[in-house]
Amino acid sequence: MTTNQTQRARNPIGGHVPVAGGLAATGISYAADIGAEALQVFVANPRGWATGPGNPAQDEEFRAACAEHNLPAYIHAPYLINFGSHNEETATKSVSSLRHSLRRGREIGALGVVVHTGSATGGRARETALVQARELMLPLLDELTHDDDPWLLLEPTAGQGASLCAQVEDLIPYFAALDAHPRLGVCLDTCHVYAAGHDLAAPGGVRRTLDELESATGPGRLRLIHANDSKDVAGAHKDRHENIGSGHIGIEPFGELFTHPLTAGVPLVIETPGGKEGHAADVDLLKKLRDA
Repeated sequence: MTTNQTQRARNPIGGHVPVAGGLAATGISYAADIGAEALQVFVANPRGWATGPGNPAQDEEFRAACAEHNLPAYIHAPYLINFGSHNEETATKSVSSLRHSLRRGREIGALGVVVHTGSATGGRARETALVQARELMLPLLDELTHDDDPWLLLEPTAGQGASLCAQVEDLIPYFAALDAHPRLGVCLDTCHVYAAGHDLAAPGGVRRTLDELESATGPGRLRLIHANDSKDVAGAHKDRHENIGSGHIGIEPFGELFTHPLTAGVPLVIETPGGKEGHAADVDLLKKLRDA
């Protein structure tokens, strides 16, 4: 294996890519244009409940292209999903929406489906909301019986409102509620965890946060990193992404991500502003930090 292949295997770097016009027709070409070694897509309206059957021809072309170019693929589930909601309609639609994303994940060969961990709405206690999350999510996890089923990746939020999971320690009760299911993993968003109060920019902040994550979930659960800088300071509880090195996290902490044992083999996907040009620059910068 060459040096470049070894570095890529350590941490493939890519981005969330648009797919309007077709998973393969649009998504794969965009990934190539930004130099992506991994990619993330939506398979439904990210801000709605509508789901579709997909396009079998595009699915097959997408799978084939990902295999040919060794591109690990991930799905981000719609933002409306909230398994802690007091609203029965929201809770019911959350189940249908996530089931759709998981099914589509198997159809397109995605390694994981990312879902936000949600919040306790209606003034209910977090413990009550977690009980409901267990009732709704465990059956979905138990449906993941195929070898090619994706992992379900919990993405802690920035801590807005009555968030069920923002800081790393919040993953402990969340994992317990879901019986630490063998198909349950974590997607760590650097902007979110920074906004939630983990100061990645402080000396040793990245190492400390990743150590706490491994302690909270056990080894092998971190399956994806959303690499995003933050427009706001640590602990601001604001989910506002910035380009790598242009926000309050800064460049150095992203370089530290590549040296921790927990991140070995874990892809990094950017969700930053700037369109194609900005995305290509962020991917290139992360590659330089990885390969340094």
